[in-house]
Amino acid sequence: MPTNAVAPLDTPLTALWGVGPERAAQLARLGLHTVRDLLLHAPRRHEDRRHFLSTRDLKLGVAATTRGRIVVQGLKTFRKDTRSVFEIVLDDGSARLHCRWWNLPFMEKYFAVGDDVMVFGKPNSLKPRTMDHPETEVLEPGSGEEVSLHLDRVVPVYPLTEGLPQRWLRSLVWRTLQDQLRHIAEPWPGIAEEFKVQGSKFKVETGASEAPGQPGTLNLEPGTLPSRSQALRWLHFPDEIAQAEVARQRLALDEFVNLQIQIQTRRRNLQTSARGLPCAGDNHLIKPFLAQLGFALTKAQTAVLREMRKDLGGAYPMRRLLQGDVGSGKTVVAACAALMALESGFNVALMAPTEILAEQHFRNFSKWLEPLGVRVEMQTGNWKTGTSAQLPLPRPATSIQHPASSIQPPASSDPPPPTLTLGTHALLEPAFALPKLGLVIIDEQHKFGVSQREALLRKGRYPHLLVMTATPIPRTLGLTLYGDLDISVIDQMPPGRGRIRTYARGPAQLPKVYEFIRQKIAEGRQAYVVYPRVEDSDLKTGLKAVKQEFERLQKEFAPHRVGLVHGRVRPEEKDATMAAFRANEIQVLLATSVIEVGVDVANATVMLIENAEQFGLAQLHQLRGRIGRGAHESFCVLVVGRETADARQRLRVMEETTDGFRIAEADLKLRGLGELLGQQQSGLPPFRFARLGEDLPLIELARKLAARVLG
Repeated sequence: MPTNAVAPLDTPLTALWGVGPERAAQLARLGLHTVRDLLLHAPRRHEDRRHFLSTRDLKLGVAATTRGRIVVQGLKTFRKDTRSVFEIVLDDGSARLHCRWWNLPFMEKYFAVGDDVMVFGKPNSLKPRTMDHPETEVLEPGSGEEVSLHLDRVVPVYPLTEGLPQRWLRSLVWRTLQDQLRHIAEPWPGIAEEFKVQGSKFKVETGASEAPGQPGTLNLEPGTLPSRSQALRWLHFPDEIAQAEVARQRLALDEFVNLQIQIQTRRRNLQTSARGLPCAGDNHLIKPFLAQLGFALTKAQTAVLREMRKDLGGAYPMRRLLQGDVGSGKTVVAACAALMALESGFNVALMAPTEILAEQHFRNFSKWLEPLGVRVEMQTGNWKTGTSAQLPLPRPATSIQHPASSIQPPASSDPPPPTLTLGTHALLEPAFALPKLGLVIIDEQHKFGVSQREALLRKGRYPHLLVMTATPIPRTLGLTLYGDLDISVIDQMPPGRGRIRTYARGPAQLPKVYEFIRQKIAEGRQAYVVYPRVEDSDLKTGLKAVKQEFERLQKEFAPHRVGLVHGRVRPEEKDATMAAFRANEIQVLLATSVIEVGVDVANATVMLIENAEQFGLAQLHQLRGRIGRGAHESFCVLVVGRETADARQRLRVMEETTDGFRIAEADLKLRGLGELLGQQQSGLPPFRFARLGEDLPLIELARKLAARVLG
């Protein structure tokens, strides 16, 4: 092949017979530009059109295939306008079926009285039996394979765009497959034998799309997958519907292998191009830190710290994901990891997604680390420590003062004290620089994109990386989205935490919920009330907004104080409100989801979430995690404004478990990756065939195949 020749699968669709400029523009709207794009355009579903019903047995609104002979046909036009209807009447001996096409007068030339015709569609009337715009084939000698392409077989139904007919696209795919299958090579030659996995059977759903009583059959050994060319054949034109699912799995495997090669290559490149900074420390800060905590670390926390110390003293930069459920003690572990780097003479940067969370960390780390001689700095979009523009950060009465007042400036000949800088996205700004950066910590990492993570790492020379999440990662995501990270899990909660009970309720039960909150306030406890909107309540949909509800709930809970926090509140006002809530000067805090991270008030034991159906499972779990942080029993009440099947399913999960890992798996299955993370934020390529909620066996196989390819 000449060096400038186009590979067959990269041929533009305009080179195919029947694809003119208009059709090419329609295909382009679907993202189809080349032969490869067309062959990977997966059908939306498949319809089994092999099983004929007599006309008498057709059911209203149920798609079916039938056949009969044309006994009457005619075209009717309407005098007052340009509308028309062409109609044929079929008779199969059991009953008659009227087939109509509106405003398509040219259909008249395709049929003649006496023709035998196959029909597929949904009856929209039974008196008389009528189908509008059905798919049809005239049964006559010489019609050849075109008859079996649209009827009397398992038929693909594709996503379309305006003006693009289903039959035309189906025919184009059929012709292109016949021409191009010989050009479809195995992408991983030499490792095809790995497609047969010892003891593994790939899941094949066979009943969802098929006609009742017609199960699919596969000539495929359990635990194997077809070749790529066979998979493309089955994807579009399977002999049985079950083959389409097997084809999807094979094509998904190719996507996963490509991704795993990228992940493993990135990891290998890091290990060959970078030396790990010596950040394991010598315990001269960690020992007094642990002694002043007032509680012992759990076994899970201790085990994770051993893993981190090994990484921080290893030959390569640490790349580790720390998972732990809400309240499991990740922040203390992060403090210990930071102290290891600080002990070693390196500085540390910690990035959080919101100012509330960054300020929460600033309070905790200042209280913990300043007595040890560590300087704690803060940098967000609104203020920065050590400058005239610094805004006062409200502190509890028990907290110590800012580093500047508790640590004497070092003599000019002394090295500066080690520094921990906390912040939000402001740490990504070019103006921010931290010399001798040894460790980067990113909290609630799912709020950041992969490119943001890399931008912060570039502030140093291959610093170690610790990313943390209180939203546990399903194993499928852990092996893909975070496949280049080692994973540590804190799977043990600190002792002495109160139980959290969760209840789903309707709007009619709100008066009882308010009375329950008043009882808990009388016992000395506090409560959160969360709404999905800041303002503009919608009476039609029942959506409530926190600003509109604030005045009403002030009266509802009088004489107790009610506070208000949301994303549009000025920072100094928000800080004052949060400080008052922590001090129990405010008993009920009204908020939006801005409090889902970074709020830790042990005395708050009630969480009321209005319009709970508007929140995702992971977000509901994070919000619920604001309670249950003390020894008292806590209560989460989810009020559903508009109940749907999806909402019922999600809230049932919340009632049944507080296990974040179970919730994460359920969230992935219910919402899928696109809604859960968004492709841009996730850093994953756009998958055509992979389903991260279902394809764990394929992902694990892909890791092995990628290692074989690179090996």
